[in-house]
Amino acid sequence: MMLSVLAAASASGLTAGMPTRLNPVALFLHADIVVQVVMGALVLASVWVWTIIFAFSIRMGSVQRKCDKYETAFWEARDVDAFHKENGAKEGPSARVVTAALAEWRRSTSGKTIDREGTRQRLNSAMESVVTAETDRLAGRLNFLATVGSVAPFVGLFGTVWGIMDSFFNIGAQQNSSLAVVAPGISEALFATAIGLFAAIPAVIAYNRFSHRVNRFETRLFRFADRFHATLSRELEQ
Repeated sequence: MMLSVLAAASASGLTAGMPTRLNPVALFLHADIVVQVVMGALVLASVWVWTIIFAFSIRMGSVQRKCDKYETAFWEARDVDAFHKENGAKEGPSARVVTAALAEWRRSTSGKTIDREGTRQRLNSAMESVVTAETDRLAGRLNFLATVGSVAPFVGLFGTVWGIMDSFFNIGAQQNSSLAVVAPGISEALFATAIGLFAAIPAVIAYNRFSHRVNRFETRLFRFADRFHATLSRELEQ
């Protein structure tokens, strides 16, 4: 009877000393060094992903506001050359499209004879190259989001596999297959996969969303360039 009471008291004490919830810091500190390296790399990747998300959102909003303001004033201007002299130095994709177009216009129309069709083609090429360069500059860091979104789950899985292998090694070394021996190592290993998913899911969502925004912005710049190209084409006819 006394032994039963002591066993119950001992079990009660062990249960009381066990954690009632997962502790991410404890899981990291007690993990194998390889799993810790994997977790640390995934955490850094996640921080960089969120930095890109916030920076891109702020930058994209600023660029769109600049383009809105510039294009509204541009189409209201009666004299494009005068407007460009006042506002051509302003930063913004739309302003750079106009700068490239006017520079090509002056070069193509400075001679005695004007090749109208050649001028139209050169104007189109000059503006298209600027639009492509601007969108490439905006989308420069989005490749990192795509990389993290596709690679992070597998990196986390590598940490999980390594942690489980280490747990089975401990089973063989201690010759004890109880859950008390296996469970901590497996929990730490699975935590690596959780961090991988935590880094990958926002990266995939942000990449898809931002790629769509960049594509829409590129379409907008092409529409602006086409409209300005039509205006310059009418000037050639006159």
